[in-house]
Amino acid sequence: MNKLLLIVAATLVSCVTLVTAQAQEVQGDAKAGAKKNAMCIGCHGIIGYQASFPEVHKVPKISGQSAKYIASALNAYKKGDRKHPTMRGIAASLTDQDIADLAAFYSTNGVVEGAAALAAAPAATGKAAELVAKGNCTSCHGASFSAPIDPSYPRIAGQHDDYLFVALKSYKAEGNAQVGRGNAIMGGVAKQFSNAELKELAAYVGSLPSELKTVPESRFR
Repeated sequence: MNKLLLIVAATLVSCVTLVTAQAQEVQGDAKAGAKKNAMCIGCHGIIGYQASFPEVHKVPKISGQSAKYIASALNAYKKGDRKHPTMRGIAASLTDQDIADLAAFYSTNGVVEGAAALAAAPAATGKAAELVAKGNCTSCHGASFSAPIDPSYPRIAGQHDDYLFVALKSYKAEGNAQVGRGNAIMGGVAKQFSNAELKELAAYVGSLPSELKTVPESRFR
């Protein structure tokens, strides 16, 4: 009887593992994503558009971001690991396939095949260099801040500095039902810095050459 139970348990584990693996392998379709982005374009499809929560800042550029990072971010909002009422509401309405399709779309949106390689990022100097070294930022985001060591990590070079500042502060937030990001690594990094230092760090990273962009929808041009 015990042997039978072990066999059943092993079979269940195998099934769960197979289902999990299949869920992780959802393939995105950029053309399908282009038809599903109605909830995205009102903020991410307008150059210079500003959000007012949790403070006024430009919404992030997401065109040209890696598909795995976009999917990771949307799933974090969906699970509540990223606390943002609007983004959580949007993400909660998406299926795994929707997320994969939108990620595929935005990772290729505005990307020109055969375009010239991104210019090398100038090395940080002075205070910015000290902050980058203290946070060991390049160990994950790459020397250029555009080539992270894992595609589920974001490209951050040239991202809006006011957005970067808000995002970095959110990793420090605790006990707030509407603001915060649950990432142990980034939480540990961000908590080393004062808000003034995070602002200076964000300004440096935001000034770097970037592959990120906002691509306006035709109706907004």
